[in-house]
Amino acid sequence: MKRVTAAALTVGLLTASCSGHGGPLIPSGHTAPGAASALGTRGTRTASTTVAAPLGWASTGTLAIPLAGATDNGALPAGQTLTVRVALQLRNVAQLKAAVAAGQLVPRSTFMSTYAPTPDQVAQVTNYLQSQGFTAIHAEPNNILVDGTATAAQIEKAFDTQLESYSANGLNLYSNTHPAYVPQALAGTAIAVLGLNDAQMQEPHPKEKPEPKDDPTEAPTTSPTAAPTTSPTPTPAPSPDACTQGLNAEGICPRFYDPATMQMVYDAANAPTGANTAVAIFTEGDPTQAISDFRLNEQVYHMPQVPVNVVHVGPASSDTSGNGEWTLDMTAVQGIAATVKQIDLYNFASLSDSDIVEGYNRWVTDDTDPIGNSSFGGCEVFPYQDGSMLAADEVLVEAAAQGQTMFASSGDNGGYCNNFVDTNGAPGGLPFVEWPAASPYAVAVGGTDLFSNADGTYLGETSWEAGGGGLSQFEYSPFWQSGVQPGNTPVGYSFRGVPDIAMDASIETGYLVYSSAQAANGSCTPCIEGGTSLASPLAAGAFARMQSAHNNTLGFAAPLLYNIYTENPNSSEMSAGPPPTSLVGGFHDVLSGTNGAYTALPRYDYTTGLGSFDVLKTNALIGH
Repeated sequence: MKRVTAAALTVGLLTASCSGHGGPLIPSGHTAPGAASALGTRGTRTASTTVAAPLGWASTGTLAIPLAGATDNGALPAGQTLTVRVALQLRNVAQLKAAVAAGQLVPRSTFMSTYAPTPDQVAQVTNYLQSQGFTAIHAEPNNILVDGTATAAQIEKAFDTQLESYSANGLNLYSNTHPAYVPQALAGTAIAVLGLNDAQMQEPHPKEKPEPKDDPTEAPTTSPTAAPTTSPTPTPAPSPDACTQGLNAEGICPRFYDPATMQMVYDAANAPTGANTAVAIFTEGDPTQAISDFRLNEQVYHMPQVPVNVVHVGPASSDTSGNGEWTLDMTAVQGIAATVKQIDLYNFASLSDSDIVEGYNRWVTDDTDPIGNSSFGGCEVFPYQDGSMLAADEVLVEAAAQGQTMFASSGDNGGYCNNFVDTNGAPGGLPFVEWPAASPYAVAVGGTDLFSNADGTYLGETSWEAGGGGLSQFEYSPFWQSGVQPGNTPVGYSFRGVPDIAMDASIETGYLVYSSAQAANGSCTPCIEGGTSLASPLAAGAFARMQSAHNNTLGFAAPLLYNIYTENPNSSEMSAGPPPTSLVGGFHDVLSGTNGAYTALPRYDYTTGLGSFDVLKTNALIGH
């Protein structure tokens, strides 16, 4: 998983309350929390730290983000220019959420006339920004975001805030040390101001290690000379099941997976391919090398060549640190889907919260790809405090309403996040879940250790020890999830549980990925790739098969998946393993393992959610 991380150690909200599981920000069992925020989709926790707005001003969802543990270098230079994005409030939110829960598709015309902010509201915000000296003002086509550029001094005056300059870990940062306010005339219309900090950014690659040199599954490490195949993928055959790693603690011989074997183990090979479905993958930087390496994997694995289109959202970046991640995403999506119609790389200027929201909004307003994949995430506290959580939920509820599904990695730190405590992929850190997986309008994908028989068929899974999962401290459960979460909680009063589903993520049972140069994805080719960076695109590619089988009419996946689960209250069959699993509807219910904070149990849990896909069986049930 390519992780969004905070360069500073923590933020002001956390300094007194989050040293362990018992802090006041932790959900207390299954008691009903306070009222949800009146802003956004009304599905986030009310900001308890919000103070009364100054006279003449109205509060927004953008709180102060003082960076503790960083060096304060004083006020941000007054003349420094920044781009900010003002998020506007949706209308008729309860009606829109009910449509999503019911699986109703909302046409764009209906969304604009009934749910989107009105042109008059956009004009109000635009006029205000103009009056404050902002330039390059632009309203997004769905009216949810209004962008504008101004100096730090103009921004401080426009939103009655203060911008401070910091340095930490060799980086120069900025952040707002006061909440952002808007004039009373914009109260209830302008709900958040994004772009007032750049404290949360990307760092290392997905979990990876060299493939053992004596592994008989290893393909040539030199670039193939054959032309890419355009014919249908041949019938999958499993890779050899040689026990090069030795037996694990349960006496099982783990294997590494290629696309064909991954199709077999998750029972995808006999389901329709994803050939009729386009998939969006969200990236950052210069993806040229990633695309080249993806082509190499297509050739090595004899997969059809899929069209790849780069959609630039914002200024282009020369960063290449994420290329191993984007190669894995493309290879895993196509590998389990056999093929897809097209891959669109939505390429962001950066992976700041603000740029992520803008990139998601572009995917939603384009409305050409019914599936998206985000193999990145960061501690949910930052997007909660800076307002990105509010804005992204609005964008993603529109996506859900028009039938788009975002799959998002749940993280590689177990039942914690490590923005503040680096545990190098082991469980530990602070008890937050990761965003954007925390959004109720994304499908959060956790991790498993995946085991298979010698013939490539499914044997069993355990919860991956570092798979992200737990209870959000800021997002409430969607209605389709509340009924399956542990405990007896009134519908609408549960905190959002993560993950929704899980797929293979363990580096011991990882995915073979090739690059054309050793330096492109570390120091190995092929590499064994793992993490929820692998699990999320596997889930996206599996769902592409289901969408193609149903002529792309399924719509938003989450309610459909939970509906299968609730309509199958009992296990229909067992896989003896080891490790044993049970089949619930179309899901392998994972029964063993822990992510450090939670333990896998029968039915839904906070390690693997509903479980992993049996693709053929899920496809037969979904949409009915």
